Amino acid sequence: MSITRFGLLGRVIEWLKSLWTALPPVGVNQAPHWAIGQGLVGSLLMVYGSFGVGRLADASPLNRNPFFIPLRTETWGVTSCILALAFGAMLLTRSWLRLGQRLRYWGPGTIRPVGIAVVLWGLPLAFTVPIYSRDVYAYVGQGKLMAAGFNPYTTGISTINNWLELGTDPSWATTRTPYGPYFLWLERWIVQLTGGQPDSSVMLFRVLALVGVALTAYYVYRLSGLHGVDGARSVWLTVANPLFLISCIASAHNEALMIGFAVAGVYYAARGNWFLGIVLTTVSIGIKPITAVVLPFIGLLWAGPGASWLRRFLCWAATGLISLALFAVSGLVYGLGFGWVNAIVDPTPGFIAYTPSGFASGLVATLTSTVGLDGGSIAEGFRTVIKWIGVGLAVWFILRGDDRKVVRRLGLAFMFIVVLGPIIQPWYVLWFIPFLAVTGIRDNWEIKLWYLTVVFFVVFGAQDQLYVFSFVNTPLAPESLAGLVAVGFLAYLVLIDPKTRRLVFERAVRRQDLAARSS
Repeated sequence: MSITRFGLLGRVIEWLKSLWTALPPVGVNQAPHWAIGQGLVGSLLMVYGSFGVGRLADASPLNRNPFFIPLRTETWGVTSCILALAFGAMLLTRSWLRLGQRLRYWGPGTIRPVGIAVVLWGLPLAFTVPIYSRDVYAYVGQGKLMAAGFNPYTTGISTINNWLELGTDPSWATTRTPYGPYFLWLERWIVQLTGGQPDSSVMLFRVLALVGVALTAYYVYRLSGLHGVDGARSVWLTVANPLFLISCIASAHNEALMIGFAVAGVYYAARGNWFLGIVLTTVSIGIKPITAVVLPFIGLLWAGPGASWLRRFLCWAATGLISLALFAVSGLVYGLGFGWVNAIVDPTPGFIAYTPSGFASGLVATLTSTVGLDGGSIAEGFRTVIKWIGVGLAVWFILRGDDRKVVRRLGLAFMFIVVLGPIIQPWYVLWFIPFLAVTGIRDNWEIKLWYLTVVFFVVFGAQDQLYVFSFVNTPLAPESLAGLVAVGFLAYLVLIDPKTRRLVFERAVRRQDLAARSS
């Protein structure tokens, strides 16, 4: 039986097979093996580090495993795991940067080493104890809610007996799920398959994440080709970067599935298959509703370049109605209805201080408080204004812009919604980068800004959410020790390493100049 008869899965498998038969890199590219090998070492170090400081559910039998006990309860074990996790994350980051340097002549054959890097760096992370985030345990809790006949859109995880033993963060106790109905189906099926056992459930969620990684890589590559952009470079920027691999695989987030289906939907819409594009985008929204941002641009792709306003509005209306019809039918399953709309109209409250609006509002609060005003209320209003400016800019890109650059407009609209929002989790920046990468990120301040973003969140995550028992004494506080290693390694990359420091201090070199030098 031909593998192509398996449809979408067959295409992904064929693409993965092609990685091993593609032509070698051309031009003056350096061999990528050292960079790929160093990244593999970094991933393996992170796996070891997660054994000691990753989040294990209280109900996990690994807590009583003789191998894990000293790594989680002895000073030497915990300290070595903190060092390994932070150093491994930074080594993986350096390897990603060096791979891009070694393959600076993107072209035929470069997809092979990039694909191998994704596989060799990503697969080990599938065996980590969850790091950088423990949201995956909330997936288990919501799956148990579903299996017990509750609606996660109206009921919190605390309804479950002994819910804290699942490893779920207490902030999820009464929180309504922000995920779409299709992901809730997956949660229920996984919990029913595993009996709610946390460790095996996490592994199955990682399988879903790996499927999402493969989908994202495949369709980023294909969509790049439609825009005349080198697909290997886009996959390197989008999928091979450490933030994507850690967030989607090590943390087992549902971002990979959401992004994979969204990019696939845009690809088919751009190819003229608007119906399949709407269906796949609807699936993406059913994983995480934030990708509803994509739907208006699917309508623009359907309308085509130079379409009249009447045709645009008709295509927008038809796109929305088809998607809503699909949700109306699927909402009958398990009686979930349209509860997912709450994730859009009632977002998570609060803010994070490192976001642009969070940092600026902090300054506003300080300045207004010094003159006797209610700084807290003014800062909250300021953040609200900034958020709606982001929404307004997104609407601008929907209504205005070059009809031949719809996907670029989509990436920019998504970016402003994320960047100007009050909360930016590290994995949020992964939502929009594929649409910018497939339409071209230049080797100037644009790529340097992406380097800065990835490195910032990798360093931040290396010292965030470390799970260490309070009775364990380490040379420094766990967060301080991990932060010291990560920042020290970053200083080495920027100031000392003769290879990576060029990325910061050298001006961008045009391809024509590179070609002249090599001749």
